[in-house]
Amino acid sequence: MKTFDHLSVIGLREWINLPELGMVGLRAKIDTGASTSCLHASDIQPFQRDGEDWVRFTAHLGTLVQRRHRCEAPLVTVKRIKSSTGHVQSRYVIRTHLALGDRLWPVEFTLTCRKTMRYRVLLGSKALVDGQLVVNPALTYVQDKPSLADLSGAP
Repeated sequence: MKTFDHLSVIGLREWINLPELGMVGLRAKIDTGASTSCLHASDIQPFQRDGEDWVRFTAHLGTLVQRRHRCEAPLVTVKRIKSSTGHVQSRYVIRTHLALGDRLWPVEFTLTCRKTMRYRVLLGSKALVDGQLVVNPALTYVQDKPSLADLSGAP
């Protein structure tokens, strides 16, 4: 059997931070069937800042206790995403740093309404590849929660 020393093992669910957006203690579901990661958002409004495209939105966090966090981020692009049910939707895409365990790296997230879903954040396969992660679906919360110090650690 092959082993990969440079890869970290994560479980089907993990705790993450999105420090550039000021968001900590998010539960993320790992979805290897999805290419792009996604974040539950509403009130999505594109705007211009210094001639660049940006987007502001309300991120919705938590499942039992609902938390809302107003965010702004540079707009990367708008993507057409096909859901597992075949529904096609245009979504805004942002790039922000993700902290998982002791790792911190940039990840692209699509913004979409996930109010009927249990998890407000999905991590797709591109984020896993970029973060050099492998998934053991029999495990959950393998990595330690990212520390609050990660909030200041983003480039």
